[in-house]
Amino acid sequence: MNITKNITNSEMRLMEIIWQSAPIKSGELAARAFTCLGWKKSTVYTVLKKLALKGAVENIDSVVTPLCTKDEVMSSRSDELIANGYSGSLPMFLAAFLKKEKLAQKEAEELKGLIDRFTEEE
Repeated sequence: MNITKNITNSEMRLMEIIWQSAPIKSGELAARAFTCLGWKKSTVYTVLKKLALKGAVENIDSVVTPLCTKDEVMSSRSDELIANGYSGSLPMFLAAFLKKEKLAQKEAEELKGLIDRFTEEE
């Protein structure tokens, strides 16, 4: 099972700090989480322990290092959203998104370029 699918929103908030600062001493992480999130040290250590149990970080000698990238986590979350919410259909997901958000011309061109770049050849 892919651990990145199991990271909660609260855990993601702490992961953001870890990714920005890694490797980071756990005491410094607690201080930054207090400043950025208003979290107490006990909350930080509880969330950090959960992340370590999930295999998302390692905490060796009080130095915290991520074991997955933000891109891996976001990609996994996107895959899960599309699989569960849109029957695995990327076009259905995009159609639902675009009903609410209009694209600027530049954004549309960027998306077309991405589609061209990642389209499988038959």
